[in-house]
Formats: sequence, structure tokens, C-alpha cells
Amino acid sequence: MKLPYLYLLILAFTTTQLTAQSTASKQVKRFSIAAPQLNTSKTIWVYLPSEYEKSEKSYPVIYMHDAQNLFDATTSYVGEWEVDEYMDTLIDNQSIIIGIEHGNEERINELTPYKHEKYGGGKGDSYLKFIKNTLKPHIDVSYRTKSETENTTIFGSSLGGLISFYAAIKYPETFGTAVAFSPSFWINPEIFEMVASTDIPKTSKFYFLAGTDEGETMIPKLEEMLKLLKFKGVKETHIENHIVEGGQHNEKLWATNFNKAYDWLNKKP
Repeated sequence: MKLPYLYLLILAFTTTQLTAQSTASKQVKRFSIAAPQLNTSKTIWVYLPSEYEKSEKSYPVIYMHDAQNLFDATTSYVGEWEVDEYMDTLIDNQSIIIGIEHGNEERINELTPYKHEKYGGGKGDSYLKFIKNTLKPHIDVSYRTKSETENTTIFGSSLGGLISFYAAIKYPETFGTAVAFSPSFWINPEIFEMVASTDIPKTSKFYFLAGTDEGETMIPKLEEMLKLLKFKGVKETHIENHIVEGGQHNEKLWATNFNKAYDWLNKKP
């Protein structure tokens, strides 16, 4: 697969028209919030555990990108992840899921930490400052959250995988765990130098997933990053890596593996 084709797949996360009945769980709500760091406002999807209203418990929080693709088939690109359907099946180890809608034509800008000579981008730090300084404080005040680092995960696919990984390296005091599905390291190779020059806390955790049919660079770049993380002292037990034979760069790969990643996040030490 040539990079331009992979790039087209990455950009193909645009909102579809609502032409059918929503498939989102009743546990999913939406609200809008100003994002001054991006000079815009953001629509946020919130999944609350089924027991939330009947309990006084506090819950871990997972921040996810591309919210249009997570909960509702009517807003997804080519099929939703069915995050809410899976979460509805859980009795224990429940979490609050925060989905942040992508910015359509701004998606590549928001989800890349560095500007690419050909494809642009590079506003990832502003996007993460929105999550860290505006959205997370609002969520922690509005809901019963376990706000500590070890209970805060950032999770995404493709460019969302890239920015999630970057977030855990850049802001480890906020994001204790990053889940990176099919991370697009190729578009921002500068991230390797950043990792090499950064002290990574011993508590940081990383989960990776990639398919063997995601292009010539996906697996080699991921393997390069895994080697670098281990060289930097990240413990083997804090890294999980899954390679899916025949897996392609699409919603199907990510949707069918969400449950495995979630179960790993909640695995007892």
C-alpha cells in the first residue's frame, strides 16, 4: 500500500448525514464545549456506566478521539466501533468513556504533533492542551471520576493512535496509559527523536495494535518504537503489542479489538 492511499484512509473520518435511527446506547450523551486552544467548539460524547445513576462510585476515564465513529452507526465513517454496546455488557470494571469529535477538515491538524511537509498538520499540542486544560477539568467536575494519572487513559486509531501515544510521552502526569491502534508514526517521524530524548516514568503504560496489511511502514515503524521504549526503560509488563494477521487500516480492525484493549486496561496487577 502506498503512503498516499494510506493518507486517504486517514483523512476519511468525516461526519456522515444522519439518514437512519441512532444506534447509540441510552448511556451516551452529548454536549458542546468551547475549545479556546483551537479557536472553535467541540462536541463531546459521554458514555456513563449503566450503574452510574444508581451508585455513588467514581470511575476511571478513557479519552477517545473520532467520537463520530465510536458509538453510532449513523455518524460513523464505515461502521461504528460499538464501544457502548460492549460497555453495556459489563458488570464490573466499568469506566466513563469520553469521545471527542474530530474537526472534519481540521482532523489532520489536530491529531498531528508536527507539521508534515506535504500533508500539513501540526496543531496536536493545542488539541492536547484543550483536553488537558479545558475538557478534563470539566469532566472531573461534572462527573464522578477517578481523576488520577493511573486512572486516565487516552485512546485512538491511526492519527488518533499517534496523538494518543504522543500525549502519554508529553504529558505523563495527566495520561497514565496510551492505547494506540495503527499509530501513524510515518507522518511524524520526529516522534522517535522526542521519545529518545524524554525520560518516561516507570508507571507509564502502552498498548499497541496493528495489522499486517496496513502498508509497508506500519509494522516496521511500530517495531522500531517498541525497541526504543524498551531501551528507554519501559518495563515489558507495561507494554502490550498485538499484530493482527491480515488486519487492514480500517474501522473493522479497530472495532473488533476494542474489547481486548479495554480488558487489558482493567487487568489486575
